[in-house]
Amino acid sequence: MPSYELMVLLRIMPKGEIVSTLRRTADAIFEKGGFIRKLENLGTNPIPYKTSSHGLVHTKASYFLFEFDSPPSTIADLYEFYGRDIDIIRRRIYKLPEPMEEQIEECTLHDEIQPPAYRKSVQEMVALGQKQANKNKFKYNSGLDYYPFQK
Repeated sequence: MPSYELMVLLRIMPKGEIVSTLRRTADAIFEKGGFIRKLENLGTNPIPYKTSSHGLVHTKASYFLFEFDSPPSTIADLYEFYGRDIDIIRRRIYKLPEPMEEQIEECTLHDEIQPPAYRKSVQEMVALGQKQANKNKFKYNSGLDYYPFQK
């Protein structure tokens, strides 16, 4: 199952109501066959701009972050369910990238003693930089007899 991240902004409420809203949010994930990896409280902060939700205008919210695994077919249902919850001001679900297997290169003392210009990793970075520098260069044979961008 792929991993997802759910960012939830809750309206300002007493602690008991926040707990019940978070429990409803988590139960919806469990009912759809998912499981939660992490729940993080990011605190109560002002919203960058006024947000209208369920007939009320909000300027502050409690931010919570869920990391969960769920089948992809259930994400639309979860998004709709959270949209109907009157305690949730805003919700966003993002798919997390798959963890990449890191390729560990063996480093020897001989490689470390060499000057940077002779190291393979530095040579690859220089080649990449030269390739990108040549990519964006203006071509003077464009058919114009002048440089159009005020040199």
